[in-house]
Amino acid sequence: MAAELESVELTLEKHLPEQELREVKRILYGSGSRKLDLPQDAVEAASKLGFELQGHQLEAAPEQLRKPRIVRVGLIQNQIVQPTSKPVGEQVAALHKRIGDIVEVASLCGVNIVCFQEAWTMPFAFCTREKLPWTEFAESAEQGPTTAFCQKLAKQYNMVVVSSILERDEAHGDTLWNTAVVISNSGAVLGKTRKNHIPRVGDFNESTYYMEGNTGHRVFQTAFGKIAVNICYGRHHPLNWFMYSANGAEIIFNPSATIGELSESLWPIEARNAAIANHCFTCAINRVGTEHFENEFTSGDSKPAHHDFGQFYGSSYVSAPDGSRTPGLSRTCDGLLVTELDLNLCRQVSDKWNFKMTGRYDLYAEELAEIIHPDFKPNIIHE
Repeated sequence: MAAELESVELTLEKHLPEQELREVKRILYGSGSRKLDLPQDAVEAASKLGFELQGHQLEAAPEQLRKPRIVRVGLIQNQIVQPTSKPVGEQVAALHKRIGDIVEVASLCGVNIVCFQEAWTMPFAFCTREKLPWTEFAESAEQGPTTAFCQKLAKQYNMVVVSSILERDEAHGDTLWNTAVVISNSGAVLGKTRKNHIPRVGDFNESTYYMEGNTGHRVFQTAFGKIAVNICYGRHHPLNWFMYSANGAEIIFNPSATIGELSESLWPIEARNAAIANHCFTCAINRVGTEHFENEFTSGDSKPAHHDFGQFYGSSYVSAPDGSRTPGLSRTCDGLLVTELDLNLCRQVSDKWNFKMTGRYDLYAEELAEIIHPDFKPNIIHE
């Protein structure tokens, strides 16, 4: 039955009286978001194309000396379009078409920055540990067909595009990386950033394909603010979020691919907590659907071999530095979440809570430097 639950929000709205619903939402979502009115042509297009469309606002207080810094972000979650048994080229082309259609709707909604889910051009085949045909989805981050496709979208719609792909690095021995390419609204490739933390958890043993990234914690200055990309498993590491924030990120995107049995109870917490702890906005994106693979695979967990590894539960959302957040997208359907942010909220919350002012990073830096030494001894006081 859990897989049939469309969303927590719809369930609450269905069963709670209005007054109780408001109080529950206040507790769950903090001060909460306001609904954002979206153009009727966008609403109609989303309905025709068969994906959910939501719009929300996360507001800041008006200031005397700074104008509001309004940015609209779009998060896209989707199922794969073609079966995993179809030719690679057909699978990629079908996903390009699907995402292109959704981005067109995002443009009607005034989106400035759009982010796709992790490895959006392919099934999440890293669970299989097979090399072919899955490594054939890998592309150059700079000259690959997916980057060219995203450049066209960015220039056409005056939109920053965050595209998470399987990268083939030909200059370094055809090495594979899990990489996010950031494309400016001008259509230029602004740069790339690689996944810092690689899971080795059951089916998610991705080190068969790629290892920890080597690009550190890059932040990209765009026309619409400073952004960073914390890819999937990195959301479980608080220091990973912190380092992007320390480098100036105002919005941190978290393109992901994760299933219910493994992580759904963690999902609403981690990105939201990171927004609070780091005085920034965070955007959590997860794919939806169940992906079937022709050959059975096992997970080294004594369970029988299987052809899929569970349901991706969607539930993409945006969190603000004051702890408020949007409702999530559906657990079961493709969707576009449009959220209007006022980046002035980052400084306003920082001025209120002073987490960075009171952070004592000097102490942590000194102790972390000791901890990584092989002869480190924990600071435990005995009688």
